[in-house]
Amino acid sequence: MSEIEIQDEQILRRIPGEILVLAAVLAVAAALLFGLVAGLLFFAGGALAALGFVWLKTSLTRFLLKDKPGALRSAILLYALRLGLICAVFLGIILLFPRKILAFGAGFSTIVLVFLAEGVKALLRMKTWKA
Repeated sequence: MSEIEIQDEQILRRIPGEILVLAAVLAVAAALLFGLVAGLLFFAGGALAALGFVWLKTSLTRFLLKDKPGALRSAILLYALRLGLICAVFLGIILLFPRKILAFGAGFSTIVLVFLAEGVKALLRMKTWKA
């Protein structure tokens, strides 16, 4: 394994924890500003994003290592199942807490902020910029 592959693997292992930490910090702020339920839903959204990332990473790694002809079809079906489960959770939140769905969605979106931060860190680590 090259040094770049090792760094990439470390980043991929670190991302779910970063999502949970960011979601927890922002959930405290949401709880103080909008109430305890909003804070809990914010954290739950971040936890679902972290869980979804881990599930996607492990399942894709497992399917990409297989050379079987049905591996791609199985990977697509598993991803469709994952997407369906995420939609079902969002639907449940909408039905149970219709006024708090934005808190859950914002918590789920912490994954975007973590990816953005990791991208900026990767750009800053580059020694040479290509024009």
